[in-house]
Amino acid sequence: MFVSAGLAAPKELRNTVMSQNINKIKVIDSHTAGEPTRVVVDGAPDLGVGNMEDLRDRFEEKAHWLRTALLSEPRGFKAMVGALLCEPTDPKSAAGVIFFNNSGVLKGCIHGTMGLIKTLEFMRRISAGSHYIETPIGIIKAELRSDGSVSVANVPSYRYLSNVEIDVEGFGKVLGDVAWGGNWFYLIEGYGPEIKLSNLRNLSSFSIAAMEALEVAGIVGDNGSKIDHIEIFGPPSDSVKSDSTNFVMCPGGEYDRSPCGTGTSAKLACLHASGKLKQGQIWRQSSILGTVFEGEVKPLEDQKVIPKVSGRAWVNGETNIIIDHSDPFRFGIG
Repeated sequence: MFVSAGLAAPKELRNTVMSQNINKIKVIDSHTAGEPTRVVVDGAPDLGVGNMEDLRDRFEEKAHWLRTALLSEPRGFKAMVGALLCEPTDPKSAAGVIFFNNSGVLKGCIHGTMGLIKTLEFMRRISAGSHYIETPIGIIKAELRSDGSVSVANVPSYRYLSNVEIDVEGFGKVLGDVAWGGNWFYLIEGYGPEIKLSNLRNLSSFSIAAMEALEVAGIVGDNGSKIDHIEIFGPPSDSVKSDSTNFVMCPGGEYDRSPCGTGTSAKLACLHASGKLKQGQIWRQSSILGTVFEGEVKPLEDQKVIPKVSGRAWVNGETNIIIDHSDPFRFGIG
């Protein structure tokens, strides 16, 4: 079962959860290159009918409690990404999905799509082959390969601005590119702390300060969209395995444990716009954990590309989340 009638928003719970001992929400957990995804497969609130963009807006308006209940302590943690499995409106799509994290709904999520594909395989809804997934930013094509890896052809991606200067408090002048890869990114190379796990606190502080500097300077993406991801690049720790190492700060103040699929897409778009990546070439992007996504591009008009990002995900849990009306933290702490 995909999105089904179930719990209502907290203000409507007096006649549902409050009159019952418990309600159950079934989830399947996975991780993609280290980054977790929690897919809701049953027991979610009924969001009605509509495309994924409509359902995403309704989810944030009426069911944000589900986001906090699943991703906040004591059940989750800040880095966890959620995915609500939905009935697609497009008959060719295997599923629809809404992604969300600790700060709100997301536009797109490639690592989450890889996790979703492996979850659908685990549920025996799909097998090896190509599958379409309906998302709030459009329909994307994913391939579940015979070796268990997953490749995702993302939405058209592009570099919007290049060599944008900001003044980052505590760090000084920084140059970076603004690019779209399914989310809006400010991509930095040659500035900031060294990208290594022992430098996590400094990298986080720098990234958050950069995000604040963008807002102060009024720098936005296309159509005034907020730039809510920071991506820092450095040399690969192992040049045999990857071409670059990155650190990605997501909205909500948590870093991506994977190389970030939408961030890799934005990087591929920038490389192509600079003449550094041609069709047929492979870019290997390593995360701060050393896990790797492979990426390539299909050029479009106006310097846009269709990025294809490949990686591995593993299902690592299946459980029923219990919403107990007597639990003061049933909707999460904070």
